Parts: sequence; structure tokens; C-alpha cells
Amino acid sequence: MATVMSTAGVTRAYDRWAPIYDLVFGAVFKQGRSDAIVAAERIGGRIIEVGVGTGISLPQYSRRNRIVAVDLSDAMLDKARVRVREQKLDHVEQVAVGDAENLQFADNSFDVVVAQYVITACPHPEKALDEFARIVKPGGEIVITTRVGAGAGLRGTIERTLMPVTSRLGFRTEFPWARYAEWMATRADVRLVENRPLPPLGHFSLVRFAKISPEGSAR
Repeated sequence: MATVMSTAGVTRAYDRWAPIYDLVFGAVFKQGRSDAIVAAERIGGRIIEVGVGTGISLPQYSRRNRIVAVDLSDAMLDKARVRVREQKLDHVEQVAVGDAENLQFADNSFDVVVAQYVITACPHPEKALDEFARIVKPGGEIVITTRVGAGAGLRGTIERTLMPVTSRLGFRTEFPWARYAEWMATRADVRLVENRPLPPLGHFSLVRFAKISPEGSAR
């Protein structure tokens, strides 16, 4: 299906969500946030959270790590900046506007890339995945929390039907696992580490990819 989303449209949507985002989604995404941060901190070091939104997750990161936080929506980031300042989150070294599909960082810049509920908000998700793989160091991980679409059957049909509506709200209902698999097949430098449903109902999943060193991918 051709995308019906645009970067400008997603930005506008999350600018509108900013005043109420934590109220609407804070509790819903709490388990996923916690699990993603636990996974990221198994590696630790310099971590970038792409699509950080209001920064609701930032206080959960250990002060041992250095955090870079980016998001498309400056209105969302205004909330994150206030949170960083008021809670004295000195481990957050940067809060900046950034596009998941065109990240302004050098190759191999981060030990971990965290993207919480972001892939389904990207107009071109595979471009975002490519960017994550580019900026994470060999031996590092990409940690994603996301809703995985059904792809086929009645649920898949419903997801595709809802796309014109949900895209205006800033997210897609359809992104089946087959697209992750197809993306992995194009990459010799990543491997799947984990893909598991998140409690309580399994509507969302934690997905982890490891970036393989050139020596490892050659074997």
C-alpha cells in the first residue's frame, strides 16, 4: 500500500498531541517504556532515543548513561526540555528536533538506539530502520517498542482500512512483521535478538536488533 503519511503531517499531528500526550498515552505505554529502557541499559553508554516526545521516559534512564533525545515535534520537545530542566536530568546531553528518517549524526555514533512507538509514526519506516542501523555502533543494539500489524486476514483488512483516519492522527495501523523481515533480508549488518509481545495484552511488542561488526557479518 502506498503511504498516505508525510513528515509534515506527522509533525503537525504531534504538535497537536503535545498538550495531552502524557495524559492519553502515558499509562498505556508505561510497560513498553520500562522494558525498552531495561533492554537498552544492558548495553548502556551513549543512547539516543528517537521520537522522545515529551521526554516522559528520560527520568527512567540511569545517570550512568548519556542520553540524546530527538523528535520531529518541537511542541513535544518543549515539554521534554522543561522535564529535563525541572528534574535536573544532567545525563541528558542534547534535546533536539530530528527526523527518524534523516538523522543528523555520524555513522556509529551510539551504543544503543531506542525508538518507542515510533516506527508506526514514520511515513517510510524502512528509511528509519536504515538510519538506526547506520548510527548505532557495531556491537550495539536497536531497541524498538511498537505495534506489529497483522498483515493478512480480517485484522489486516481493518488495519489498512483505518489508515486514512489514523495517518491524520500521526500513526499507521498497518506495518506487519513481514516488512521487518524484508528489511532484515537487505541488511548483512543486523540480526534479530528479540521479538516478544508486551504485557498485559500483547498488543505491542519489544523488538531488538543487534548491529554486527564487519568481521561478524562476513562469517
